[in-house]
Amino acid sequence: MARTPSNMLPLGTKAPSFELLDTVSSKTVALNDLKGEKATVIMFICNHCPFVKHVNPEISKLGRNYQAKGIGFIAISSNDVENYLEDAPDLMTRTAQEEDYTFPYLYDKTQEVARAYNAACTPDFYLFDKDLKLVYRGQLDDSRPGNGIPVTGNDLRHAMDALLTGNEVSKDQKPSIGCNIKWMK
Repeated sequence: MARTPSNMLPLGTKAPSFELLDTVSSKTVALNDLKGEKATVIMFICNHCPFVKHVNPEISKLGRNYQAKGIGFIAISSNDVENYLEDAPDLMTRTAQEEDYTFPYLYDKTQEVARAYNAACTPDFYLFDKDLKLVYRGQLDDSRPGNGIPVTGNDLRHAMDALLTGNEVSKDQKPSIGCNIKWMK
């Protein structure tokens, strides 16, 4: 398993806009259509990565809990599907159903969105405030496959809770660790 860290996009960065295919609804959607009233989580994930599989139940749970509080959730897969067939859009649809995603799972065919966000790994998490300014980027929590630490989502959860209560999000943020994004040659 490769262990690639996040690139840690600078805090305060405005979320790059995009229009991508939602593999759940089969519609092209834009960031402005999906952003939350109070905040927006954008996560780069994929189907085959063991790091993503490890956290899937928690990201589904966070989505269900925090969407009701005004936070939009958006998952994006940017992997090269010619060389990583498990990440193809039709299988993304199945993964979204099997993992009970309550949020869109978008396909970044050209990888332009991943590059705009300086995404490096799966999973890679970004939290933007209501004005789409970056306030958190990095890991879900300290759990990794095989390290024995329970998956809690605490790092992202604490950032979302701070935003919702009007408190400052801690600047002490750790990079995510996961499989590298599979870039097209």
